Amino acid sequence: MTVGLPSDRIDEEVEKRLRTFARTARLPGFRPGKVPVKILRQRYGEQLRREVFGDLIQSSFGEALTQQDLHPAGAPKIEPEIDEEQHSYSYTALFEVLPEFQLASLEGRVVKRPVSEVTEADLNELVERLRNQRRTWHEVDRPAQDGDLVTLSFSGTVDGEAFQGGSSDNAQVELGSGRMIPGFESGLIGASAGDQRTLDLQFPEDYPTEHLRAKPVSFAVTVKAVAEPKLPEIDADFARSFGVEDGDVGRFREDVRRNMERELKQRVQSRVKNRVMDLLLEANEIDLPRVLITEEIRALKNQARQRIGGGRMELPDELFEENARRRVALGLIIAELVKVNDITVDPNRVREAVEDMAATYEQPEEVIDYYYRNKEHLRSVESLTLEDQVVDWVMERVGVEDDPMSFQELTNPSHSD
Repeated sequence: MTVGLPSDRIDEEVEKRLRTFARTARLPGFRPGKVPVKILRQRYGEQLRREVFGDLIQSSFGEALTQQDLHPAGAPKIEPEIDEEQHSYSYTALFEVLPEFQLASLEGRVVKRPVSEVTEADLNELVERLRNQRRTWHEVDRPAQDGDLVTLSFSGTVDGEAFQGGSSDNAQVELGSGRMIPGFESGLIGASAGDQRTLDLQFPEDYPTEHLRAKPVSFAVTVKAVAEPKLPEIDADFARSFGVEDGDVGRFREDVRRNMERELKQRVQSRVKNRVMDLLLEANEIDLPRVLITEEIRALKNQARQRIGGGRMELPDELFEENARRRVALGLIIAELVKVNDITVDPNRVREAVEDMAATYEQPEEVIDYYYRNKEHLRSVESLTLEDQVVDWVMERVGVEDDPMSFQELTNPSHSD
């Protein structure tokens, strides 16, 4: 878009600024505020003209967008075009615009809604996992078996040479945990304290350290001790360790069940939301402005660095491209859907969402007050609530089929859509 700026408008603004400047200007040989405008024009006129030109670019660009009914997707690239002799002032703005599109009809489309419940077997399984988290280790005088904790020293060599991270004097390995490379843990089955073993293995092809991938490796291992796990009894002490002050085991199980049901509800909502978003993406194909994708990639990379503590670690854009495109497309679709159908955020649902988050804390009222005192955090909840309202709006207009699923299928990441 090329925008011309009237030269008389620029001249008028330059003269105005010169007169204002003259009131306080200081130059050698003149008293403060007594420098002739003619001299100031000679010395500062060109600088002021360019300042005025820059200021008018900012103000006129918005006016031009309104006149042409254009909606930029990002900041423009400005190329000034000035001809002082001809008193011609203009600029060319290069920018991407938000795509115009019509929302696709939802008629005949179907969303599968997960249906699940927390069974007694699910509850028992989780209680067992909680017991396992509180297990203690007791040294035994017998050969090691699957599930034991083996204390050992080892040194590894590749092509006869030691390598970084390939040795330890006092390592603890839980047999069957899968934390060591294939064959290491199983190679210690049957070993007793004092035994020495040589494990001839191979690093996996996807091993994190590139120069060791698929390489043969030999570990010289000395077993120092073998310990077996002991699980705590499900008694009053166990219940109290999870915050049940009176040690009532029945109340402990009910607390666990309520937490499981809360998680199940959240997983069902999340699964439905993902499926609705997939439907909206499938139904509405949009040409995405590259500038928005680039901005989203930058945001995702910053989030990733914060999560892994990577500081300024450089991450390739390709890792985030697909997710960025999805987020940009959904942002445009949801914004259009909200505008066309006049969907506004429900403050009651925002309050309910805040209370649900606060319920997991010991002092929920303090958490609720925190959100309502911090507008930025509250806006994030409002944004998510508006997305949930969009999901409800879609679910009311599509066919819905029940999709029976177990608690494990819904809560295990490996079973995600």
